[in-house]
Amino acid sequence: MRGLFLILFLTLFTVPNPAQAQTCRLALVLALDVSGSVNKVEYAQQLNGLAYALDSAEVRTAVLARKDAFVHLAVFEWSSQNHQFLVQPWIALDSNDDIDRAVARILAFRKKRAGLKTALSTALLYASELLIQKSECWTKTIDVSGDGKNNIGPPIEQVYALSAFSQVTVNALVVSNASLLQAGKALEDHENSDLRRYYEREVIRGPGSFAMVAQGYADYERAMQKKLLREISVPILGSNGD
Repeated sequence: MRGLFLILFLTLFTVPNPAQAQTCRLALVLALDVSGSVNKVEYAQQLNGLAYALDSAEVRTAVLARKDAFVHLAVFEWSSQNHQFLVQPWIALDSNDDIDRAVARILAFRKKRAGLKTALSTALLYASELLIQKSECWTKTIDVSGDGKNNIGPPIEQVYALSAFSQVTVNALVVSNASLLQAGKALEDHENSDLRRYYEREVIRGPGSFAMVAQGYADYERAMQKKLLREISVPILGSNGD
């Protein structure tokens, strides 16, 4: 009888759970700038642009390319030091239904903006805290969108000195000033070029990190789709496979 109980115990507690056997190949945090420089129309263009980019056939294919190793996604908006608000808590994108749920939640979200400053360094700290919850993932990436420089809170270099960022890649989607573009000025002659250099110099970090430019928020969907494909489609090597 004791032998039978032992067999039952081993069966219950050692047989792998299929859900637990699934591996996370990438933990991706998307950080959306909703500071005072983002008006109501631009806010909608950013939020909808993200949803439509995630919903595209190309991104869906890239996300679901590996059935044994999935992408985990979280989305939040940020502005001042006191404002970081989750749009989409962590979700494992292991099916089209999961992607559908994330897209629907993003589209249904209503603005929670509480401040007007650009606390980029605090947003990065918040993103790193989210990534702590995903220690099992092979790689961890913060994808930060912004149309301005850090103007409140600690310096970004001080934040990056923390151990929480030792295994984190940070990419940037720089949203240029559409009014300057419409004025017909050469990109290298106005502040849009300076903003991109700032993000390349101060914000992006880690092997293979990059900054991409959206030509105003009307261009956000195109740029975000291109950026997601680059982040998700890159072959990722991990301890459990390649």
